[in-house]
Amino acid sequence: MASPPKIDIDVPLGPLNTFGLPARARRLVRIETLDDARALLDAGALADGAQILGGGSNTIFEADVDALVLHVAIGGRRLITQDRAGWLVEAGGGEDWHGFVRWTVDRGWPGLENLSLIPGTVGAAPIQNIGAYGLEMAAHFDSLEALDLRSGGRRRFGRDECGFGYRDSIFKGPESGHWLIGSVRFRLPRDWQPNLGYGELAAELQGLGIASPEPCQISDAVVSIRRRKLPDPARLGNAGSFFKNPVLDAAAFARFRRRWPDAPAFAQAGGAGKVAAGWLIERCGWKGRNLGPVGAYEKQALVLVNRGGAVGADVRRVAEAIRGDVRARFGIALEIEPVFVGGRPN
Repeated sequence: MASPPKIDIDVPLGPLNTFGLPARARRLVRIETLDDARALLDAGALADGAQILGGGSNTIFEADVDALVLHVAIGGRRLITQDRAGWLVEAGGGEDWHGFVRWTVDRGWPGLENLSLIPGTVGAAPIQNIGAYGLEMAAHFDSLEALDLRSGGRRRFGRDECGFGYRDSIFKGPESGHWLIGSVRFRLPRDWQPNLGYGELAAELQGLGIASPEPCQISDAVVSIRRRKLPDPARLGNAGSFFKNPVLDAAAFARFRRRWPDAPAFAQAGGAGKVAAGWLIERCGWKGRNLGPVGAYEKQALVLVNRGGAVGADVRRVAEAIRGDVRARFGIALEIEPVFVGGRPN
């Protein structure tokens, strides 16, 4: 039986979450292989449960963490196979997501360029089914390998087994916290067409005079847009988009469009529709507004930021105030994207 990795005691979590919240982990261990996690399980170190932590870009710490924190640092990027259809590539769960995207694009393997500069790790991407600029990760997902933290068994999940939805998967629902993702594989197409359905991206490329963009040019354009609109977590703590764009059923969507015809809204299958959460929040007067040390970013109301010295309770208070205002004005319940740890459920 392999020896378990060293467990560190009383570790500050501020540097390990992009919101910069000052919680501490009573115990934390760096996971560099799935065998590390299996050794901890075999040694009984996971008997009282564990908290999985990747890049900390989707985590809001409301209190110190008593459970053993598994800080995923599984690295590695490689080409598995290539054929006439395209490329099958793999990255470790602890790899930086944007670094992985640029690695594929720079090698001429297209498909993920619209997802450039999304913070977080490769292993977190399937949990959230991350998406941006007209593309969801699931579109090019092949499979992932994960360790069951209950039994110690390894399993490869295919796309249909992951239950992907809008910013959702089984790893956020019934299997939340039970699986540690070690690696993820993507199929990238040789027969590639640029995904320019998102108006802001198309306008950015048009402004650059690029009529037939290459994947690297799309990636660069996405990076430029995101840097203009979104704060750098290294300078202003944040967790990216804080709320999901609400999806309304057909009847509710029709009522919404009649009352607010100029609102950014997008039709879905069966008459349902998705409404821009940032627009709802801005119309409630929150863009650039602070409540204590936390506020809505002045360039994008969908992003909550740490103005300095915030704790998890401050984030919770602002999030709930925004949700209350949107519900009162529009009758729409906003759903929080990040996961709160150490406090009450969302």
